[in-house]
Amino acid sequence: MWVVGYMVAPTLFSMLPDRRLAGNVAGQLFTLVAWIGIGSAAYLLMFLAMRLGWQAFRNGLFWLVLVLLLCTIAGQYGIQPLMAELKASAWPREVMNSMMRDRFSTWHGVSSVLYLLQSLLGYRAGTGFAAYPALMRRVA
Repeated sequence: MWVVGYMVAPTLFSMLPDRRLAGNVAGQLFTLVAWIGIGSAAYLLMFLAMRLGWQAFRNGLFWLVLVLLLCTIAGQYGIQPLMAELKASAWPREVMNSMMRDRFSTWHGVSSVLYLLQSLLGYRAGTGFAAYPALMRRVA
């Protein structure tokens, strides 16, 4: 997530002369990251539920992963389709050269803030799992 969002996407926009192509490639990469996030979060929620049983609902790590999952779903199925619709409405022009520019910029900003929040929460979740070595041991 960190590499795609903070290294690859900016590099695409700085190196490719066609911003539309850079945006399409970045969008595909963000979609892949979202699917990896949804799968990982679903696995982690099941893992915690199986390891902790009903106590999972009292565990902050469980809720953190659930918030990450909900943020990913909101971005992937809420914000991204809206941005795609704005791009399609601007066609044949590029969205940043159309009447949709302000709305697209606003939603792109919301998406960026959500991505930053997910990045920070994901880091916290990773360190949270490292802090619970008992979760990694087999239950006898």
